[in-house]
Amino acid sequence: MSIPAIALLGAESTGKTSLAIALAAHLRGLGWRVALVPEVLRGWCEREGRTPRPDEQRAIAEEQARQANDARDADVIVADTTPLMTAVYSDLLFQDCSLYPFALQHQRRYAATLLMGLDLPWMADGLQRDGPQVREPVDARVRAALQGAGLPFQVIHGQGRQRLDQALNAINYIAYSPDKTWATATFSSENGPSGGWSCEACSDPDCEHRLFTRLLAGRAGGQRPY
Repeated sequence: MSIPAIALLGAESTGKTSLAIALAAHLRGLGWRVALVPEVLRGWCEREGRTPRPDEQRAIAEEQARQANDARDADVIVADTTPLMTAVYSDLLFQDCSLYPFALQHQRRYAATLLMGLDLPWMADGLQRDGPQVREPVDARVRAALQGAGLPFQVIHGQGRQRLDQALNAINYIAYSPDKTWATATFSSENGPSGGWSCEACSDPDCEHRLFTRLLAGRAGGQRPY
């Protein structure tokens, strides 16, 4: 039985790492044992002092998947990116689409997929950043890949605590959605969920614990919660 997992996807400088850390801390505060899976590419670039060549992309994608699949002693996994992002960059930078089948198959193991919106300002971050001009093409490819594979996702916007609140609201909505209508919902920092579920008491730990229990129990039992 696999551990239920939450995936964070998005173009560069869209807050994946910050949100993954904040989400893991929040869930731990609710009593969950959380395995936080880091971005493999970041460690690879720091270790090698360069960006990977086209022939090195698959190994990075496979290692990203392995770390998520091998997580133990946790109630939930929070993944700061998945192999899908490696597949997208291989497509964009090297015109290599060969990683999509593997990446999309792995993506199906996540109970929730959160796609970061492009509302945060772009910031340089060493070797990992190609520039603000690549964010829209990357975002478009991620959406197209998920939609083409029939994989639902939520788009998350907002700054700081707002972004965390939108992520929590999105996950809670997934737990209660009887179908896939939420797949096109966008959670904005100004207007809250659009076409989705919202909870006035989303800051109530008991309420959040109950909602996450429904999501994770449904996934662990082999039922798709969406």
